[in-house]
Formats: sequence, C-alpha cells, structure tokens
Amino acid sequence: MTSRSESPSSPLPVSAVILAGGRATRMGGEDKGWVELAGRPLIAHVLERLRPQVDEILINANRSHDRYQALAPVISDDNRDYLGPLAGMQAGLAAARHDWVLFVPCDGPALPPDLMSRFRAALTPDTELVVAHDGDWLQPVVALLHKSLLPSLSAALAEG
Repeated sequence: MTSRSESPSSPLPVSAVILAGGRATRMGGEDKGWVELAGRPLIAHVLERLRPQVDEILINANRSHDRYQALAPVISDDNRDYLGPLAGMQAGLAAARHDWVLFVPCDGPALPPDLMSRFRAALTPDTELVVAHDGDWLQPVVALLHKSLLPSLSAALAEG
C-alpha cells in the first residue's frame, strides 16, 4: 500500500468515483447524472472536469448501468438498501486501483479544475481523508479518502 506520508508534491496516483447510485428522491426519482445542463448530461460535465485530474475514473451506479458503462467502468453498491453515499464510497474504495480515491457527486458540474491540487496541498503525513468546504459548509460527498478507511467504513455500514 502507498504510504499516506507522501509529500503533497510527490506523484500521487488517484482513482475517482463519481457517485450516481442514489434514488434521487429529491428529483422525483430521475437519474441525476442524466439530467441535462447546457444541452449535456450532468455526468458529462463532471467527467470533463475530472479526467485531467485523476488516473482512473469509476462510476458508482445502481441503475442505468448500460448508459454509464458507455462512459466509464461501473460499480454498484454491495447493499441494495440504498444506504446513501457511504455505500458508494465503500464500493469505490473496494474497486479502485489506487490507494487514494476521490469521490464526487454526479450532479456537481462545476467542480474546480484544480480540486486534486487543492486536496494534495491539504495532505499531511497522517491524513486519511480530505473533505471539501465551500466557505460555509463541508461538502462530504466531495472527498479524498485513503483505502485504509475501507475496513472501518464497512464496519460502520454493517452496524447500520
């Protein structure tokens, strides 16, 4: 496993997981990734922002698999009870090739083009996760997690 103590300026291979696995209850059940903005699906905007910043992209989806698979490899939650973004993060940590995994929502088309640079700059030798903050609030589904968190995340989900 890659050391968590890599300096922020050293190469840091990163996988990214686009979280598109929810039920979209606040959107009338419509699959958020396929909602259009400026004539393109939201997920297309997210992919455009992510591609130059990471080494691997996966999509966490629990429906529309064929459509998402045309864009990137798809992983599903291990639990069919729609446990929310944490279940997508669990699946992403388990499937990602790299020890550091960036998570972003499928309906976040305006991700900063320097998001990974900002997260790298926030790393310290003991860092296991970095969470975005918009100036007022934490944005917990925009986060960089180390794979070492997988066992504790899995245990927490198993305990409900």
